[in-house]
Amino acid sequence: MDDFTCHAPDIDESPLATETPAQMAPRLAKAKALALAQHYPDALIIGSDQTASCDGLLLNKPGTEANALAQLKRCQGKTVTFYTGLCLLNSSNQQLQLQTVATEVSFLSLTDAQLQIYIRKEQPLDCAGSFKCEALGSSLFQSLTSTDPSALEGLPLIALCAMLRREGFEPLS
Repeated sequence: MDDFTCHAPDIDESPLATETPAQMAPRLAKAKALALAQHYPDALIIGSDQTASCDGLLLNKPGTEANALAQLKRCQGKTVTFYTGLCLLNSSNQQLQLQTVATEVSFLSLTDAQLQIYIRKEQPLDCAGSFKCEALGSSLFQSLTSTDPSALEGLPLIALCAMLRREGFEPLS
């Protein structure tokens, strides 16, 4: 396997005035990849970002436990759509691939006490929609629908493997 480096670019993640959550995720994924191109001139750069939408409203990163509780209460008994934007940039030739994977999550109706336990244990304060599926987040929902379930964790691996193969990189080699 080739060497890799993780690098978090410093970009403005604020939504644009008329931008939907479905438009925002790929825009930010692309911006992240492009922001790193000058630092890695001969590399395949992966940019990814995720947004969430409930009742058509963007669910931001909550920042505080109170905001996280409010967001999770809004999601109770509803279906929330998570949009994961993925960008693969070949910085040597500026070839760019961009895709968005949508994941629909049907949330259970839980008590405030249960939600507060989840927030205290998981601290999802920097996650879109106050939700981490990697651990206890799965206890918040009754089902999910996606063509790429890994997208809910923030990096759609099925889509990424297809993009890498189009760039001549075989993930299984």
